[in-house]
Amino acid sequence: MRAVWLKEFGGPEALVAGDAPEPVAGPGQVLVGVAYANITFVETQFRASGFGPYAAELPMIPGNGVGGVVTSVGAGVSPELAGRRVVGSMGGSGGYAERAVVAADVLVEVPDGVELDAAVALLADGRTALSLVRAAGVGPGDRVLVEAAAGGVGTLLVQLARTAGAVVVAAAGGARKAGLARDLGAEVAVDYREPEWASAVRAAVGGVDVVFDGVGGTIARSAFELLDRGGRMVSHGLASGTWADVPAELAAERGVTLVRPRTTPEESRALTADALSEAAAGRLRPVIGQCFPLERAADAHAAIQSRATVGKTLLEVSARRPASR
Repeated sequence: MRAVWLKEFGGPEALVAGDAPEPVAGPGQVLVGVAYANITFVETQFRASGFGPYAAELPMIPGNGVGGVVTSVGAGVSPELAGRRVVGSMGGSGGYAERAVVAADVLVEVPDGVELDAAVALLADGRTALSLVRAAGVGPGDRVLVEAAAGGVGTLLVQLARTAGAVVVAAAGGARKAGLARDLGAEVAVDYREPEWASAVRAAVGGVDVVFDGVGGTIARSAFELLDRGGRMVSHGLASGTWADVPAELAAERGVTLVRPRTTPEESRALTADALSEAAAGRLRPVIGQCFPLERAADAHAAIQSRATVGKTLLEVSARRPASR
């Protein structure tokens, strides 16, 4: 089968397409014919230096999440799963391939009415966004600042916060991305590359009650300063390269709660199922900004790193659709 290999850490060019042995489902596993593979910013960091939550030895086939159709099942797995449309996570390896072995107990079946590309776009980002909104306790009237609001998680946070009745303030990199956030329901959208972006937020809404921090660094610190007493800051990413530098003592002094959600594997699976149910009901729409064929995984990583992408970036593996849009 065709797959993408990572043989040494480095730039996007370190991802090279080639042949790979056919995987076989073992006990408790299924074999999935991959239609789409998920790509996250964390995967680009791992490819560059080995930094991240994954533990793997090189050479390896990277990729943490896939969606497709179950083609065979291993011992101890119900044969009724064969032929089902599913999504599942793989622990950081094996996803950039035509076929992938996935543990049966992490699979989530894709509901009718949800396309596989949308399901894969929601696999990691949907569960993340739902867990963040629930952990922050977003409710009617809250003023919610979403950093990186045009990204995969950010576009979902804008929608979820809006549905919860919040006033949504989007911070994104550039006019195009700010415009996308506005189209998704943000009442205020600012370009956080502008030096006075925080002042623009304060002029529009005063302070804020919740910050969803997916950027870290100086952007996060500026966002923290916008929080009123009783506010909540939820850090979930470090697109800038560093986590938010907010001392717990300073947060306590300001009356701000620093929230760092943690979920068990069982909770993560349930959150993914919830996200897919919301999509099936028409209440949550992932924004798939770009889709690359499997052989161009290096281009996909390069696009994400260049900050040129909006919404979710996917690898199209075997779905019979145009390669990019």
